[in-house]
Amino acid sequence: MKKMLACMAGLATLPMVAHADSPYFSLQDGDGFKRFSVSVGALHVMPQGKAQPFKVNTAVKESETSKVGDISIASVKNNLDPEMDPNLSSFFVNFLDAFNAETLPAALSGQAEIYGLERWDNPGTGLVADDVTTLGILTNYYFTDNISFEMKAGIPPKVDLQGSGKIYAPFSALATPSIDLIPQIPGGIDLPGISLKNDILITDLEAYGPTASARAWTPAFEFQYHFGKTGVNKFRPYVGLGVMYAYFNELEINSRTEQDLIAAGHMIADIKEGKAGASLDGTPSAANPKVDLKASDTFAPVATVGFSYDFNDTWFAVGSVTYAHLKNDTTITVTDANLGELIRSKADIEINPILAYAGFGMRF
Repeated sequence: MKKMLACMAGLATLPMVAHADSPYFSLQDGDGFKRFSVSVGALHVMPQGKAQPFKVNTAVKESETSKVGDISIASVKNNLDPEMDPNLSSFFVNFLDAFNAETLPAALSGQAEIYGLERWDNPGTGLVADDVTTLGILTNYYFTDNISFEMKAGIPPKVDLQGSGKIYAPFSALATPSIDLIPQIPGGIDLPGISLKNDILITDLEAYGPTASARAWTPAFEFQYHFGKTGVNKFRPYVGLGVMYAYFNELEINSRTEQDLIAAGHMIADIKEGKAGASLDGTPSAANPKVDLKASDTFAPVATVGFSYDFNDTWFAVGSVTYAHLKNDTTITVTDANLGELIRSKADIEINPILAYAGFGMRF
């Protein structure tokens, strides 16, 4: 009987011995887990957001009055409001055109009230971020075998921002020509007003390749719950919730888009300097417009589902998918040292990325 009990006791201890001697199952049901882990792998970022329209403000206030100055007859005719009834002034312009006159001089052009340029929206325009792949680094500290705190980082990638749509300026004006060549009549003779109305193309955001680019720094911090137990389950799924901080630098704007914006800056400067006709003619002003691009910092909530697979108690593979509800805004300004800010254009950028990660790591 004693021999039988001894045999049974010996058989009962075999699983424990095997468990203890296994190169993998060297831990007892999760006891003695390693608190730190680090992994390195490929991080692929797939933005899901849609382009949001640009909103533009300029230094030209609504119904601001500006002298017209010299203006080409062609610009007057090309920008006539098609709904304007013919009058003496429009007849005079057509008369000059019929006799091959090229310019309506400042002595006759008078002044104009400018409308539509103080602020406007641009439906169908905006910026969207391209997909990008970079090197990702994940570090974890385990409070328990199941609960950890993770920091996602990596090499900040350079992200292209693709433009969508065309930006037009909804220009309109009431120009009042004046004949001031007769000194006996103070102030000259005001002729009937000419209505001008036209959507002036500022830039085509799709014409030159990526509109802009930026380097994205997006560290994320999560609390995670890991299912299963160390030393028992090789495959352990996990979930996580946390926050991402997004910071953008090294912002660059496409050189041809920049030239279009500089030209728009000259248009606004011409109006501010009392040369509205030069603005319509596309004649550069005396200003020196400079373009600047900025992106705001922001925080975003993140959620993750993933898994780890342990090869042994040190080395493991990991894969995860993370979603971040991320949106920031981009501001483009055109300024001059003397006239100050000429144009401010602002658009939200919905990034809302899905981040797919696959890597190998070590516990210690």
